[in-house]
Amino acid sequence: MPNHKDPTKKTHAPWYYLLLLILAGEAVFILPFVLPRVFRPTVLDVFDLDNTELGLCFSVYGIVALASYLFGGPLADKYPPRKLMAVALWMTALGGLLFATYPTFRTLQMLYGYWGFTTIFLFWAPMIKATRVWGGDTSQGKAFGFLDGGRGLTGALFGALGVLIFSIFLTGRFELAPLAERKEAFTYVIYIAATIISVIGVLVWFFMKSRIGEQEIILPKISAQEIGQVLKLPSVWLLMVIILCAYVGYKITDVFSLYAKEVMLYDEVQSAKVGTFLLFIRPVVGALIGFIADRSKITFWLLVSFFIAFAGSLLFASGIIAPNTWLLFFLSVLIVAIGVYAARALYFAVMRQGRIPLALTGTAVGLISIIGYTPDIFAGPAYGYLLDASPGEVGHQHVFIMLAVFSFVGGVAALAYHRLYKN
Repeated sequence: MPNHKDPTKKTHAPWYYLLLLILAGEAVFILPFVLPRVFRPTVLDVFDLDNTELGLCFSVYGIVALASYLFGGPLADKYPPRKLMAVALWMTALGGLLFATYPTFRTLQMLYGYWGFTTIFLFWAPMIKATRVWGGDTSQGKAFGFLDGGRGLTGALFGALGVLIFSIFLTGRFELAPLAERKEAFTYVIYIAATIISVIGVLVWFFMKSRIGEQEIILPKISAQEIGQVLKLPSVWLLMVIILCAYVGYKITDVFSLYAKEVMLYDEVQSAKVGTFLLFIRPVVGALIGFIADRSKITFWLLVSFFIAFAGSLLFASGIIAPNTWLLFFLSVLIVAIGVYAARALYFAVMRQGRIPLALTGTAVGLISIIGYTPDIFAGPAYGYLLDASPGEVGHQHVFIMLAVFSFVGGVAALAYHRLYKN
């Protein structure tokens, strides 16, 4: 392995660097993912989609993202992260203008493909590399915990703002509002989100600078030999499996608002609040797990997170959660969320422990993500099919059986990683 010096040893970027990283890290995904998660029943209605069709839009995103991970990773090792991230934010916000016209299903698929390019090719690997820069030599757990937790808080605030705007532009009872009125209200949500994303892009371009020179963390050229050396690392292959399984869990959290409507019999606004509640859990979990992991063994807590997600998924798969068990419902949501969000906060935090050089972070992230984020292709259609094939509670049980299987496999891979790199 080439000897790339780690310029971040005992060096942190300023606090506002992390703040901008957090804001950008979630803002870029607001339009393609956060709004459909919080407003899933509304999105299905105003775009005239079923669960499978929405899942297919996510699949197009995932297919484009797959190539974007491969080629965008090395790009992050050649150019400053802030510039790539800012351009990605502006281009993503531009797609919101088309989103607000409520295009046909085919056009919507093309839009999700476009977002797959803007949010991954230009953004994903630079964000991970910038986070490693802030974490330095001793705070990788906090860096990635704060990133994911902060992104969760940003998503929660966007979700809460969206629900507020949506409710302001509706008159009378929500469940009785005509489709045209709900569509108009949701249009305001889209436009305001796109505007905020653009502003964050400006801030990132001008202010997200670390205390180390940008030339110290980029390489003029990535050779085939260096890519080959990265692929020889066991940590890279294990992280492919770990991230794949954890990301399936994260994708399945999209169904909680739909579960609230179809099984718990909540109305649209109440079900959207369930989705927003999840977003508020995420920052707490990210911050706590980051502090805890830096004071012990990150790899151990990654293993524990998969076990928690597995236990929570079994509660939903058992069928014991019903409209008259609202307390058990929220407790089970909390358990699943803790496991899923903890795994998400930690899986990139173990890169340094897995001996992946900082200067090749982008390349490594690109290679890992080719496998790790394939759930963007198959998870949406898979759980969409399960929900549509068995409407109601049975379909949701099948989805959580799927979560249990992936949590178990992820736990096995995390155990192997822990045994290899715990020291």
